[in-house]
Amino acid sequence: MSEPLGLFGGTFDPVHYGHLRLAEESIAHLGLGGVRWIPAGQPPHRGVPQVTAAQRLAMVRRAVDGNPRFSVDPAEVEAAVPSYTVLTLERLRRELGPDRPLVLLVGADAFAGLATWHRWCDLFALAHVAVSHRPGFPVEPASLPAELAGEFAARRLADAAGLRLAPAGGIVTFAMTQLAISATQIRKLLANGLSARYLLPDDVLDYIQTHSLYRNP
Repeated sequence: MSEPLGLFGGTFDPVHYGHLRLAEESIAHLGLGGVRWIPAGQPPHRGVPQVTAAQRLAMVRRAVDGNPRFSVDPAEVEAAVPSYTVLTLERLRRELGPDRPLVLLVGADAFAGLATWHRWCDLFALAHVAVSHRPGFPVEPASLPAELAGEFAARRLADAAGLRLAPAGGIVTFAMTQLAISATQIRKLLANGLSARYLLPDDVLDYIQTHSLYRNP
């Protein structure tokens, strides 16, 4: 099989160094051939972002520019409909074929809520799931909803090498460098006229400033 492809979806409102480290470290930990970033057009699990989907897409493009292992998928933004992960995975399966190992990258908090996602059980037929967590704080089945804990126990892979053995269906976890950065924190700083430099790439911050994003009305 070809190298597994990581899939990293999110609102990226705005994209920051925490996102970039997760994508970068997933390549090393999981043996990925690359990571495809998929900004959500209309995220169904949160309110409407303060900036447009096109602006969030533009910021992601600037953040990943220059890294040949990163690519950007604009389809969810261009679709202008609610962004459901299962529909995106179905589209990618049609595009990439049935045999390419696909690895959905999620953080531990997002994974804990997986059972609330649209058609969540169908995700495992379409991709593996890789869960990043803080060092020293592994994903524990006891902390998960019962139905998700059952899937976690049944599908957990001993190591990342198992991602290459099937196109989908496994769950793997990995510890990543903990960066205390959040998009909420960055938006609050910018709204109050404070500096967010060194929390996100300069090219992204320059875009935000040029377009006067995240300022209080």
